[in-house]
Amino acid sequence: MDELPVIKTRRKGRSLTQSMLIPSEEMIIRALRAATPGQLSDVAGVRRALAKQYGADACCPVTLQRHLVQISQSGTAPFWRLVDPDRPFARRVAGGPEGIRQRLAEEK
Repeated sequence: MDELPVIKTRRKGRSLTQSMLIPSEEMIIRALRAATPGQLSDVAGVRRALAKQYGADACCPVTLQRHLVQISQSGTAPFWRLVDPDRPFARRVAGGPEGIRQRLAEEK
């Protein structure tokens, strides 16, 4: 954990604020490599874990998705462990839903 996390404060509700982790691509890659091979990990759980690890209240879902698309195109990490093939987002990553199912099956 040698990189400095980017944490921004944003409004949440009328008078509350929330600290939001803006994850780097490297943070996502480490989380993907730590995920159990052959199993689909819970995106919300990974976001919560990243936020907790870096001392934030939440982790930005939009940034996480953008990084997943880039990672899927570059092939630098096993993105299929985090992308649910039954969700619409799966169409945005390399290989699409069928590619994700195939990769998960190969890892079992």
